[in-house]
Formats: sequence, structure tokens, C-alpha cells
Amino acid sequence: MTNGDDAGTTNRGFLTQRRLMLGGTVLVVAGLLVAFRDVEFDRVVGEMAAADPWMLAAAVAVYTVSWPLRGRRYGDVLSTTGHPLGTGFLTLAVFLSQTANLVVPARAGDAVRAYVLQARRDVDYPAGFASLAVERGFDLAAIAVLGAAATAWLVVGDATALAALTTGDTQTALLGAVTVAAVTLIGGVLTLGVANANRSRSRRFGRRLRETVAGRPRLQTVVDAALDFAADIAVVARDPRAVAVIGGGSLLIWSLDVATAVLVLAALDSGLAVGPLLAVGTLAVSVGNLAKVLPLSQGGVGLYEAAFTGLVVALTPLGASLALAAAVVDHALKNAVTLVGGGVAVAVLGIDPSTAARRGSDVDAGGDADATAATATEPPVTGEARADGSGEATSSPDD
Repeated sequence: MTNGDDAGTTNRGFLTQRRLMLGGTVLVVAGLLVAFRDVEFDRVVGEMAAADPWMLAAAVAVYTVSWPLRGRRYGDVLSTTGHPLGTGFLTLAVFLSQTANLVVPARAGDAVRAYVLQARRDVDYPAGFASLAVERGFDLAAIAVLGAAATAWLVVGDATALAALTTGDTQTALLGAVTVAAVTLIGGVLTLGVANANRSRSRRFGRRLRETVAGRPRLQTVVDAALDFAADIAVVARDPRAVAVIGGGSLLIWSLDVATAVLVLAALDSGLAVGPLLAVGTLAVSVGNLAKVLPLSQGGVGLYEAAFTGLVVALTPLGASLALAAAVVDHALKNAVTLVGGGVAVAVLGIDPSTAARRGSDVDAGGDADATAATATEPPVTGEARADGSGEATSSPDD
């Protein structure tokens, strides 16, 4: 295991994932500055300074409410895979993982959350990662649905909206968003189909695969983890009630994310009527978040702002300075809430995101043997609750 320096620089060479992410962030931000070179940044600052503080406070409150819902939704995913956990603990785990995505290079949040579940609730690392894959799939699907609904609303209300979306600077962002959404929806449909296909055939395939790698410990570890991963995803896909509950929760969570952006636009006195404000805000947030899927910058900085601003400018009479101000304030506000929640999670759980990211990466790379070593330095999980709430039984009620 390495210290806080670039992990694995000696073994993996100069182009580590961390350095690529930092370099990508610099390039994306530089590209954003070039793209908006004609924007008067003093006007952008002035727009932000003139924002209604009460509307911004309402935006913060709305976004904060979405976090316990994220914890509950993640609990629904884990419960389906046989790991029922409390909403309080899971909300802290989600805060910690999202904070890691912002402050730890290479978007290490997934490794952090899977590690926290393993260290504090004895959830197998592959099961933790499988639950994250399920959550990400529902997130992308919910964003795609909201974006499609907003697009339909705009096109029906204004025949010129489609032309505005498919020409100019917004074309690339929209094309990327549509591609991500299409891949997600197709993948979801295929997952549902495979999960509900002949189960005995799937079991035979798994048994043959295990027999093929028998006697090869490293391959056995990888195959076992992959099969367990697929089995956990299939469990959710085979449960219509779980799909409905998790899908509904995802739509509610992202509706609150959209509401936050709409309140920010209102705080900046956009002057848009309620209908267009809701539709444009929804589409801007959808495309902005789908753009962030591309791992090109730390925390999606620059990608979100560019996509959000382009959509607002293309579909409304608002100027680029106000649209960029709204994008910056919206993203900064959400990141600030995430960081505050992450600070609370660090204080309560006693786990540093950077340390958890390194240990999670070690577990991911090294298999079960390293998993045991990685968690050896954490306080043991016992049947008694500790002050941080991490010592309760796996099947405990909501924290």
C-alpha cells in the first residue's frame, strides 16, 4: 500500500489515473474559458452577487432534502440483495463517497462506499460494488426520462425548440447526452431480459466457468467476484416491486436536483415563465449530469457548466453571462452541500475519504486476501452500537 502520493506510480508509470484526471480537469476548464471568451466575466460575477439570498437558501434546503432520500434509495437496493441497512448510516456512506468524488482524484467514490460497507457493515466488497452499479443505472435512467419529458414538452410548445437543440454549440452536448441515455436504457432492458431468462442455464454457465478456472487462485477470485456481482444485479432486476420502488425513488431524487437548479435560475431573476423555466431547467440539469458521466474532469467541473449554459442560451432569450452564472452557482451550491455532508460523515464514521479510497482500490485490485488486510486496521464490527453507529448488526433498523 502507498502513502498519499500517487499510488502505484512506480508500477504503472507516469500516466496514472490520478494524473490523467487532474490533466483532464485542467484541459476541460481551459476549454470552457476559450468557449466563453466573449463572455464578460465581471457580468457573470455581478449576476451571482445580485442573486436573491432567500431563493438560494430555498435551493440549498431542497437539495439537502434529497440526501436522506439517496440513503433510503440505496437501502432499498441493498435490501433486495440481502443486506438491509439503516438510512442514517447509508446517507453518511453516500455523502462520504460523493465527497471522495470531489476531493480525491480519479473519482474514487465507488471504491470508498464499497469499502465503508465492508469495513463497517461486513458487506462483501463485490456486493457493495454491484449495489453501486444498480444505483448508477437507475440514476442514469431517471435523468434520461426527465430529459426526454422536458424535450417533449419544449418541442410541443415551440416548434423551433428542436432546431435550437440540434444546431450550434448545444449539438455536441445533446448528442453525448442522448448517447449515454440510449446506452443506459438499452443496457437496462438487456439486464432485465437476461435476469429473467432461463436461470438453470445461467447456473450451468457459472458452474462451467468456475470449473474452467479451478486450480488458478487469482482467476478463481476474479470469476467468483464477477459471478457474485452479476447475481446481485440479477436479484434486483427480477423483483418488479424493487424496480418500481428504486425507480420511483430515483425520479424523486433527480426531480429535487432539477428543482434546485430551477430555484437558482429564479434567484438570478431569469424572468422566464414557470412552464419554460421548469422545462429548460430540467433539460439543462439532465444534459449537464449526463455530460458529467464522461470521466474527463474532477467532479465533472467544466463539463456540467458548459452543457447547462449551452442549453439555457439555446432555448431561452437569456444571455450567456446569466446562464453561466446560474450553472456555476447551481453546481457550486450542490458541491458545497456535498462537502458539508461529507465532513459530517468523516466526523461520525471516523473514516477519511483519501484513506478509504486507497484501501478500497487495494481491495479491488488485490482480491479477498488484500480485503482482509485493508480492513484489519478499522475498528472491529461487534454486536454493540458504537458512537458512530457503525457497530450495529447488519439487519438493524434505520439509524
